[in-house]
Order: sequence, then structure tokens, then C-alpha cells
Amino acid sequence: MSTTPANNDVPSGVISERPTRLGCVSYLNTLPLIEGLGKLRDVRLTLTAPSRLIDLLEEDEADLALVSVIDYQRSSTDLVMIPVGMIGCDGPTMTVRLFSRVPVEQVRTIHADADSHTSVTLARILVARLSGGGRVPDVVEFDVDEHRARQVDDAEHGREAEWPEALLLIGDKVVTDSPPAMLYPHQLDLGQAWQEVTGLPFVYAVWMCRAERAGDPVIATGASVLDRQRRHNATRLAWIVASRAPVRGWPRDLAEEYLTRRLRYEVTAEHRASVERFFDEAYELGLIEQRRPVRWLEPA
Repeated sequence: MSTTPANNDVPSGVISERPTRLGCVSYLNTLPLIEGLGKLRDVRLTLTAPSRLIDLLEEDEADLALVSVIDYQRSSTDLVMIPVGMIGCDGPTMTVRLFSRVPVEQVRTIHADADSHTSVTLARILVARLSGGGRVPDVVEFDVDEHRARQVDDAEHGREAEWPEALLLIGDKVVTDSPPAMLYPHQLDLGQAWQEVTGLPFVYAVWMCRAERAGDPVIATGASVLDRQRRHNATRLAWIVASRAPVRGWPRDLAEEYLTRRLRYEVTAEHRASVERFFDEAYELGLIEQRRPVRWLEPA
């Protein structure tokens, strides 16, 4: 299905009369997009969980937000995507991983880190496709931090907290707080698996705004700022890795590989095609109730 451009009649060079409100997450993987934004006088940056970002747009608490892609379809508010930055990959992602005690095609229930709606949907699509029968696994919400706390309490009382049979984790905790490897002989990097199944890269999150505000000068200003900051940060990734990775518990060499060779931040034609394919797959398996046309707001 081809994309349909949104309103492109956005004035260029317009300075908004109030700070542009941006919503994002604070994982290591977002720093190439947002590093430095918090210092800008005309920007107000809100950092929250990925699953909360769609709420910021729906409740008009943000002008633009780095929204989990599947929420474009599930939102009660019409949105447009803005190709000035994304969290994507073209192969292994490293920080979106399914851990399983059994072969992936045998997984029937996934205990999922619910921070990312897109990653949960992607895991269900991939397991269904890899199983051959199209059976979509069930999902149980799982908080790894709460589980770790229960482990400590159970150990003090002579008990052992069991890890689930299949567990989906996203973000920094895949590297800094992953479950015991010996328990999970079967692991699936979702970015790599998607590429093997479809031949396409993948998009986890992209900047979005409310469709009704596509022509708003505040949106035009925000999109320009985001595009400029992404391009600037691309020239100083070594500094971002050296200064930000250690405080987040990342080994420097691993963080450098992650930000420079694993992730993609620029929206390409292939990434747009992947968004379309992802929505088609989700709709076919009944994971979204409707299949809205994808609308992109092209920067002036």
C-alpha cells in the first residue's frame, strides 16, 4: 500500500511563540536523536516510558513525540509520522530480544516487558510466522525489576522465584540486567528475525504529531529542530558513547557498536515500506482492529 502525504503546506523558517514540547524516552538508543535538546531554550523535553508517549500526544501534552509505531494504528487520535528521526535497525537490534526455554516456534505465552507496544506486537507476529501455523502467542505483562525484587525477598525466605518460559525484554536492561543465560538456550533478536522473514529493515518508533496540527508552525519548528539535532549528533557519536554509556552501565565498546552499527536513525524508503508491511502483518493476525493509511508529514 502506498503512503499518502499529509499536509505539506508548512511555512519554513517559522519561529513558534512558545517552547516546542517534545516527548521521548531516555534509553541509550535515543541519545543520537535527543542529546542536546534539553539545553535549547525553545524546547521542553519530557522523558517517560515508551508506552506513555502516545498518551502525551492524545492528551495534548506534547507537540511531537517519538511514538511506538504500532500506536499509530491503535491511537484514538489521527496521527501523522514525521521522517526527521526514528529508532530502527537493518538486522540485529541487540536490545529487543526474546528469551525462551523452548524453541521459539513452540512458544505459546510470552511474558513481556510492556514498555514498548511495537516490540510486543512484533514478537507475536514473528512467533506466529516461525511456528508455521500462524498461532499468535498470548502475552502476560512482566516487570523484570519487580521480579528481581521478588527474588531477593524469596531468597531471604528460602524460596526461589522462577523465571517465565518465554520473556521479551527491550531497552538498556537487555544489556545491563538480562536474565540468566543458562535458563534461556533459545534467544531471538527481533530485528534480525524480521529481516530474515521479510527482507526489510524495521522501525520501532518514529516522531509523530496529531494530524489536526500538521500545518501548525510549532510542528514545523519542532520538526526542523529534530532534524538538525539528529544530523549534528551523528557527527559526535564517539563523544556521546564516551560520556553517556558508562553512567548507564554499558561497556563502551558495546555501546559504540550499538549506536553506530546496529541502529538506524534516518528514515529511508525501505523503512517506510517496512512500516507498511508491519501494519499489514499485524492486521492479518488480528493484532490491530483497523488498518489506517500511513501518512507522512514531509518537512518543508
